[in-house]
Amino acid sequence: MTPSLQRLFVLLGAVFILTGCNTADRLASVGKAPNLSAIDDPTASPDYRPVRMPMPDPVAVSHAPNSLWQQGSRSFFKDQRARQVGDLVTVKVNFKDSADIANETKRARSNSDTMGVPNLFGVEARKETYLPGSDPNKLIGATSTSASDGSGSVKRAETLATNVAAVVTQILPNGNMVIEGKQEVRVNFEVRELIVAGIIRPEDIEADNTVESMKIAEARIAYGGRGQITDVQQPRYGQQVMDIVLPF
Repeated sequence: MTPSLQRLFVLLGAVFILTGCNTADRLASVGKAPNLSAIDDPTASPDYRPVRMPMPDPVAVSHAPNSLWQQGSRSFFKDQRARQVGDLVTVKVNFKDSADIANETKRARSNSDTMGVPNLFGVEARKETYLPGSDPNKLIGATSTSASDGSGSVKRAETLATNVAAVVTQILPNGNMVIEGKQEVRVNFEVRELIVAGIIRPEDIEADNTVESMKIAEARIAYGGRGQITDVQQPRYGQQVMDIVLPF
C-alpha cells in the first residue's frame, strides 16, 4: 500500500470516529429535552475580551454652595439624548428602494460606393493590356452594411426595517456626531449582521434618543449574513477565481 493511500485511510478513519461519537451522543438524547448551558462567569471564558469603546474626557465634579446646579451635568432637567463620545443612540433603519429602468437602442447603416475612370491619359484605350476584362466606368466598388440592436432593463425592489443601537465615536468641530453600530443575531448555524455608520446632527435626535436612518449623512448600511446557508448560496472559491482569471 502506498503512503498516500495509508494517509487517506487514516483520515477516513478519523472522520468515522468523530462522526460515530456525535451520532452516539445524539442517539443517547432521543426523547429527552435539550440541556441548557450552565450559568458561568463570562470573564472566565478563554475567548473573553474586554470591550473598549471611545469615551469622553473625564470631568471633575464640583458642588457650588447654595446651588442646585452640579458641575458636569448635561442640563438642569436630565436629557437622555446622545451628546458626547461614548453615548448610545438608536438608529431606526427604514430603507425602501425601488427602481424600474428600461432602455432600448437600435442603429442601422448601409453604404454603397462606385468609382470609375473613363478617361485617364489615353490608358483606357489600352485597358485590355493593363486591366483585361475591366470596365473603366466601374473600376472600384464598395458596399458596407452595419446594424446594432441593444436593450437593457433594471427592476429592483429592496425593503429593510429594523432598529440598531449605535455608539457615538467622534464629535466633529461643528457639533455633528459620528456614529457606528453593529448587530449580530445567530440562529442555529447562520449569523445575520447589520452595520450602520455615518454622521448625524444633534438636532435630528428625537426625544426618545432615536434618529431616522434617512437623516444620516455619509450613511453606510450593510445587512448580510454568514454561515451554512450563505455558504451554500455562494459559488465555490475555485469558480470565483476562474470567473476573475478567465477572459472568455
